[in-house]
Amino acid sequence: MAGFVAVHTGAGNCIDESKYQRVIKEACIRATEILRNGGSAIDACEAAIMRLENCGHTNAGFGSNLCLDGSVQCDAAIMNGTTLNFGACTNVSRVKNPIQLARRICDAQSDHQPLERIPPMVLAASGAEQYAEQVGCTMVDPNVLISSKAKFHYNHYKSKYDLVVGDSKTVEAAEAVPEPSNEVELAAALDTVGAVCVDGAGNTAAGCSSGGILLKVPGRVGQAATYGAGCWATDTDELAIATCTTGNGEYLMKTLLAREICNGAFSSDCAVTSLHKTFKQKFLDSPLLPQQQDLYAGALTLLYYPKQSCGEVMWSHTTQSFCVGYMATTQKVPKFVHSPLPTYSVPGRSCVVNGHNFHLRI
Repeated sequence: MAGFVAVHTGAGNCIDESKYQRVIKEACIRATEILRNGGSAIDACEAAIMRLENCGHTNAGFGSNLCLDGSVQCDAAIMNGTTLNFGACTNVSRVKNPIQLARRICDAQSDHQPLERIPPMVLAASGAEQYAEQVGCTMVDPNVLISSKAKFHYNHYKSKYDLVVGDSKTVEAAEAVPEPSNEVELAAALDTVGAVCVDGAGNTAAGCSSGGILLKVPGRVGQAATYGAGCWATDTDELAIATCTTGNGEYLMKTLLAREICNGAFSSDCAVTSLHKTFKQKFLDSPLLPQQQDLYAGALTLLYYPKQSCGEVMWSHTTQSFCVGYMATTQKVPKFVHSPLPTYSVPGRSCVVNGHNFHLRI
């Protein structure tokens, strides 16, 4: 079956793109294999994100950022554009692939429940983990998800934190802690990963997964598990849209940026104009957000026109850079893009939008 997938490893400041290029390409290849073998868009989306969760270089699944107490707590969500079902999990520590649990929760939205109970849309913490065991998700000891890189970052920034809140209570004391020699690693593990996909039947799916911000308060829920903030997908006869976001989680939740992006695209004839407008009006200039702060966000958006069997994949961001990749089932090799913010733009204050057209051979 025909299809198209696009993935990202988070918007931020990617200094060394080589390791992200490899895992992005691997995720695209895995997803297109599933599509070629008759899998659905949501099958491919889940598989792509699982690959990103397993690599150890991203802030999702294995390698996730650690909480203030040194624990790992992951969030994930996925949405089916055809059924409009959504599933998410948050604060899970024993699920190897949080996106797998989110998929199970999403699919169960269509199940009939005894006594007309409504199936859960979001599950958290121990309850989510109990459900994960019941539905056959791969379970692990929480320590298995903690990578050496994540532990290194935690120890460094926890030392700074302890100096600030300890006896000295000064930022100067925190700044006295030597910076790690590997600047590349520190710039990397800050954001959510995600994927968007369309299959030959015109069905779309979007998903995201994240370990949350470094030194987060245990129990914090991020945009990756929030309805309308981390991912969104909607299919119609004229246009199908799927998007996933990354960046300042609390700001993405306050603005429900994923849903706003899709709503904006449905009311516009130009995807580039629509994304610029949404980022400007609904995020950068939003009255919901502190305008004195730099506002960081990125989005990977897929638009598909079923009657023409063609579409566009767009990436937009206010961060210094954004690493994305995409692949159609007709391609032999995935395409990797390291998208920089123009030199004349100010990170956190400006938005750049780029994209690529594709055609599905049905």
